Amino acid sequence: MASLREISKFISFVLRHQPGALDMELDEHGWADVKTLVERMNRSQPFTMEMLEQIVAEDEKQRYSFNEDKTLIRANQGHSIPVDVELEQTQPPAVLWHGTGERFLPVILAEGLRPMSRLYVHLSANQETAVKVGRRHGNPALLRVDAEAMARDGYAFFLSVNGVWLTKEVPPKYLSRE
Repeated sequence: MASLREISKFISFVLRHQPGALDMELDEHGWADVKTLVERMNRSQPFTMEMLEQIVAEDEKQRYSFNEDKTLIRANQGHSIPVDVELEQTQPPAVLWHGTGERFLPVILAEGLRPMSRLYVHLSANQETAVKVGRRHGNPALLRVDAEAMARDGYAFFLSVNGVWLTKEVPPKYLSRE
């Protein structure tokens, strides 16, 4: 039987990228029916609502949200499929951070940050989190984002439920290497 961590990763994959992997549908805001999710997860191994609640409560990245009566669930951000997770535009702090792998720096510094397969570029409010993200991509590199100048120039920022800052792109002129 898979660990809760492995199950969580699979649920993240389903809710952010491939609902069809469980023959599920998401609404326009990324919500999935909890009862259906539990039933479909049960096809391959024992899975309960209590396990899902534990995954949501203990996920260190706070990837998921339930609606008020826990009949719906969605990923908070990181989607590669078009959904509107109903984020309000928010004034960012003066500086945000992006962690990446050292090997990606030449392209990023030349072309800026793009969402790639996701809907948004993900930014961190602190250096520590950004470095942690960068480690997932090899030797970490830290980029400083002049969010204040971007906002002044008309770029929109959104703050996800789990504290990740999102924007559609970061042109190179707003980036510097730390």
